[in-house]
Amino acid sequence: MMPIGAVSVGVASGVVVQGESPFVAAVATNQQGHPIAMKLTKVKGFRTEEISRWTEKHLVSDCYVVSDGLPCFRAVEDAGCEHEAIVTGGGPCSVELEAFTWINTMIGNVKNSIHGSYHAINEKHLPRYLAEFCLPL
Repeated sequence: MMPIGAVSVGVASGVVVQGESPFVAAVATNQQGHPIAMKLTKVKGFRTEEISRWTEKHLVSDCYVVSDGLPCFRAVEDAGCEHEAIVTGGGPCSVELEAFTWINTMIGNVKNSIHGSYHAINEKHLPRYLAEFCLPL
């Protein structure tokens, strides 16, 4: 895999609510900051071990990662990635942060597409739903 310029990794919040599935969303950008690939992966939870496994599978060691500041995302540093954690604090102001513009736009587009395409959303099939909207990394 070729090194990717930057990856925004984030989640809506670190708290998994009953009936919601935790997932990692990553957007690779080019030198101009435009998206070139997206990866959405369902994970078991936002724990260091889980993010470490995800990082080893999906990122190259010299990439630059911007995360929403959850402690588990420090695992990308152990894999050799440069990491910038931006604590968003949640709420409406957090979606206005420039570093997360593309990730928020793409997640919003995917959510609208899923709701418009499927009559019922089953957690069992969530990885397949998300994979349909991903560009290859």
